[in-house]
Amino acid sequence: MDWFAPLDLYCERLEPGLWGEPLNAVSNLAFFFAAGLAARSARRRQVAANDGFFWSLIGLVAVIGAGSLAFHTAATVWGLIADKVPITLFVYAYFLFSLRRFLNMGWAAAIIWTAVYFVASWGFGEMLPHGVMNGSGSYLPALVAMTGIGSGLIARGHPAGHWLAGAGGLFLISLTFRTIDGAICQTVPVGVHFLWHLCNALVLWLLLEAAVRFGRHRGQYRPDALSPPLAGSR
Repeated sequence: MDWFAPLDLYCERLEPGLWGEPLNAVSNLAFFFAAGLAARSARRRQVAANDGFFWSLIGLVAVIGAGSLAFHTAATVWGLIADKVPITLFVYAYFLFSLRRFLNMGWAAAIIWTAVYFVASWGFGEMLPHGVMNGSGSYLPALVAMTGIGSGLIARGHPAGHWLAGAGGLFLISLTFRTIDGAICQTVPVGVHFLWHLCNALVLWLLLEAAVRFGRHRGQYRPDALSPPLAGSR
């Protein structure tokens, strides 16, 4: 494998170089902003401030921003890997977090179900035809997880459900931007991949904020926690 082989995957990149995708590159700052907002929220709540699991999620969001920035500037094979790996880690880490903190599963059950989700989503990705949805099809399991867990939490009366379901709805819009990017190059030369970044940063902030507000250890959840802004309070 040539780790430094150049890649041209998005409308905005017309030539090699660090600034071949200025909008796609600069829009990654939104991930650092999302991580910063979540960190500030965590510091305001003493329980979350001392929660290593939560802080690892914040760190992953910052690394997602750094990895995506590396890819959209370098546009090489190593940059693509730096982009994909943190996203993958966050998806499964947050899935595990949701099972533990929102659904109150024990560690053994949560790890087993996370492994099942990993195998199922990997298998789904392997079955997809190459290039389907402009390469966005592999993100569909994450969409299903957000909306599925969110809907389940709403049914249980858990306030985090509105946050996760709202994040899932926004992620669907985000996926649309990523999917149509290659098809609209003639009409919109800069493409819309930068909107994928901006929407995803908001998706990740919603997930992190749900975690800091409602993802406490067993016995620490208080029903008087702040209500989510995306739906009616309970």
